[in-house]
Amino acid sequence: MATPSRIHLTVNDTGIVKNKPQTAEAASKVSELLQQNHEKHHVFYNEMGFHNHIVHHMLTIYGLGAPVSIIEKRYAENASYQRPPMTEKDKVVADLRSPATFSKYLGSGKYYHPFLLFFQREMEDKGWENVLNEYLFAGNERADNMLGRMFAGFLHPIIHLGFGIEFNQPAIIAEALAQAAVHDDWTGRFLLATEQAAKAHPSSNPKTLPDIIDSIHADKKLSTAAHFSDSNKIRDGILSRAKDEMIKHATQWVVTPENLEEKTVEMINTSIYFTAAAQHPPKQVKFDFYFMHCANSSIFFHSFNALPSISTEMKVRMLQWKGYLDLAMYASRRAPPLLMDEISNYVPAKLEKGDAEWPGIFERLIGFQDDGHASKLGRSVRHGELASKKWEDKNADWIKVKGFMWGKIGNMVIDSVEDTGERWVRSAGFDEAWEEFADRPRREKI
Repeated sequence: MATPSRIHLTVNDTGIVKNKPQTAEAASKVSELLQQNHEKHHVFYNEMGFHNHIVHHMLTIYGLGAPVSIIEKRYAENASYQRPPMTEKDKVVADLRSPATFSKYLGSGKYYHPFLLFFQREMEDKGWENVLNEYLFAGNERADNMLGRMFAGFLHPIIHLGFGIEFNQPAIIAEALAQAAVHDDWTGRFLLATEQAAKAHPSSNPKTLPDIIDSIHADKKLSTAAHFSDSNKIRDGILSRAKDEMIKHATQWVVTPENLEEKTVEMINTSIYFTAAAQHPPKQVKFDFYFMHCANSSIFFHSFNALPSISTEMKVRMLQWKGYLDLAMYASRRAPPLLMDEISNYVPAKLEKGDAEWPGIFERLIGFQDDGHASKLGRSVRHGELASKKWEDKNADWIKVKGFMWGKIGNMVIDSVEDTGERWVRSAGFDEAWEEFADRPRREKI
């Protein structure tokens, strides 16, 4: 049985996107390897705070039906450069039990392991649902601070939380809480400031996310606020040079208990829309590395919404914050034009029987050697297709990606990483980001 300290997957724990059944052998092997990662590796693989993606990668390819041989190979490749967690400090774990001393350890990677042990013990005593409600959803200063950190690090902590919930693994939920605790808090400060502005001046004419994206693109101050030289283009660009404009645009997106279901799919569809359509012809098709995280995190909001232990108020709040951050991410890459023809007219690189359909796309993603970003993106695109179908049928005006475009994007994902050059473009709205990429080969339209 899965516990706060023991990872245990079954053949039924394969996630929200179905491809093909899993085997007991694969379930046992991925459980063993994720347990090894849980005990032996830090959440950051270097001092710069680059993330350990093993959990994300293993669960994604396991959920898509990867065999044991591939699971072992992908794990070995990515375990080779991880570093061990720092030595447990009993005093730190004890200090975390007191609200008066809890906060002094936040934001420092050296305390990841004490935080992990602390949250495991809290879950053993109280249950993981109650721990989430206490440390993320209580609405007090500590919970708001922790919830804000969940959205930090380009959404990695909340992606980790989503995997833990989706795959029914309390130990991975504990990892996610510990991961959030060692991230910084500037993202949360932006989200809280935007939330407060929305409450102080409620929008009289709410807009959809695609409409706000168009407005951001047209806002010259905001769309040029980030500079290519900025170390962090949201923090040092958008929030330093156009914070008021960013908040003004973001607060026009409004989620309520009544529209939660629709707004969840609007967020999912829109995150994939701006991630896929931010192309730069005639350069090779590549996906923006930062936009990709908006798409990869979108898949988990259905799992959050399905949890009865989370109040509707908090589900609304989490989705609202996700929309705010997606808009800031779009603005931070200089709000690139979104070229829908690049999706509609895309010709897959491999049109052999099966290779360009979802089962074939998934097989190629499972076999692709990386740290899991590509397979996560492909799975999220397929989830977006499934989630959007109801609203496509209703002709919702915010639907941008629809019909045959989903399969085109799935092919763009795997084709782009299998192509020559770097796998991802970093900051798609800057001409400088595309200079290293070659012009794409010509293919006939279909």
